[in-house]
Amino acid sequence: MTYIRRSPAAPGEPRSRKERATRAAASAAALLLVAGGGLTAWSLSSQTADAAAEQPSSAAKKANKGDDFNNDGYADMVVGAPGGTVSGKASAGYVTVTYGSADGLDPSHKTVVDRTTSGVPGSAAAKQQFGASFSKGDLDGDGFDDLVIGSETAKAGSVILWGSSEGLTGGTAVPSYGATPQAGDFDGDGKTDLVLLGDPGSSGDDPVAQPAALWKGPVSREGKPAKKTDFLDKSQWNGYDEQHPGAKCAENDSCIDGPDSFSGPSETRAVGDVNGDDRQDMAVWRYEGDGVYGNDVLLGGDSGFKVAKGPEGDRVDMDLGDVDGDGFDDLVASASSDLEDEINVAFGTKDGLSKSRKQTFDQTIDGFPGEKPQDGELFGSCVSVADVTGDGKAEVALGIRWKDGGDKTDSGAVGLLPGSKSGVTGAGSQLVDQDSEGVPGVAEEGDELGASCALLDVDGDGHRDLNVSSTEENETAGALWSLRGTEKGVTTDGAKAFGPLDVEAPDKKALFGSTLR
Repeated sequence: MTYIRRSPAAPGEPRSRKERATRAAASAAALLLVAGGGLTAWSLSSQTADAAAEQPSSAAKKANKGDDFNNDGYADMVVGAPGGTVSGKASAGYVTVTYGSADGLDPSHKTVVDRTTSGVPGSAAAKQQFGASFSKGDLDGDGFDDLVIGSETAKAGSVILWGSSEGLTGGTAVPSYGATPQAGDFDGDGKTDLVLLGDPGSSGDDPVAQPAALWKGPVSREGKPAKKTDFLDKSQWNGYDEQHPGAKCAENDSCIDGPDSFSGPSETRAVGDVNGDDRQDMAVWRYEGDGVYGNDVLLGGDSGFKVAKGPEGDRVDMDLGDVDGDGFDDLVASASSDLEDEINVAFGTKDGLSKSRKQTFDQTIDGFPGEKPQDGELFGSCVSVADVTGDGKAEVALGIRWKDGGDKTDSGAVGLLPGSKSGVTGAGSQLVDQDSEGVPGVAEEGDELGASCALLDVDGDGHRDLNVSSTEENETAGALWSLRGTEKGVTTDGAKAFGPLDVEAPDKKALFGSTLR
């Protein structure tokens, strides 16, 4: 593993944050789009040969539940490209699924889906941004994981694609509920349930009632759940009508938090088991009013969700995973902005998120490599939490998309920090950018590596692999990098990279890699 060691930027050097300068044409040594193809170095032949020599054992070859559409034992990668032009409609959006294998991701083994794809319900529309969000899980209980795709335009609804031995097939419409669908076993019955959110409409200083539904699994291929139940547990119901407080708000349909609504605008972000009750819980951005969002967790149960308050913060990213190895998943949330950078960890307990045990850190955490950080690098631009090394404690992948690489402003980077009994630690952490030895391409100004990240075992060796994107690569076409996981962390040996043209998809302003799962 090559750590990054760079010369510090000159004192007082201007730093672009929200405004991005137009990049100059890439040099011949950079990761380029070429005629008739995509990224020139999506795989490195000598490194691929080395990786192939390390074949996974049959015991290791088992993808984590929810990640394997064709049930071949390898996790499959879903890449959102909400800016993609489809049938001449700008930002109609599409999704690419690249299937895992013993050699990792191969862009030639893929499925590209948009709303003009045969069997997919609905139609492509400009600015719909199909693929802005999605979730994975075995909804119909057939042993093959399925994919639920949402859109930035929530009223466009969601689409379910069904897993099979050949990969994803068919398409089932879920009308009206298009905002950040989330699959998980929220009642612990062994069947995958589905959370659906609708369009919250306009909101101001106060939260509004956002349509919300909880479908109990299994879900049929006709789009029928086994049961539709209350979204929130009755103890959580609340409204603004003083004559109908609490659960009584349902009597006159004034609930903000209720059986079929949630205080919004809110978004689902991740699933895990925070309180160790074998029911999956859901991390959400929950609007609290006056421009403030909470990074909260909805605890799963038999009668709907209960809210566990988490830390406040900007809507950057968050994930759930057991960083201290105590059997309870922890909430790792970015609180970074263009002014400061920090990560908050709220530890799980049998009662939910701990009110007393918390951790806050930034790039100055002892042991974290690289040059001295500057404010506003967006540490935690993406967050993914999973066990890479196999030691029972989750690593934390954190994008740093506005990090400078020497004199290359906002070229971006990604860090991997280990978990420990005391929480996230900088000891043994790793930092990678496009100038790291073995990583395809070169860092360029404005690339913003670290837009999204996902720790998935795409080569089936029992170690999660680090997948990270740049949506700004090649004039916002976007690209994905995949680095293999090992018992010591990640390695750049056998690193791969590919973009829209490698999967035969539209590339112009596609924002390929906006979301990875």
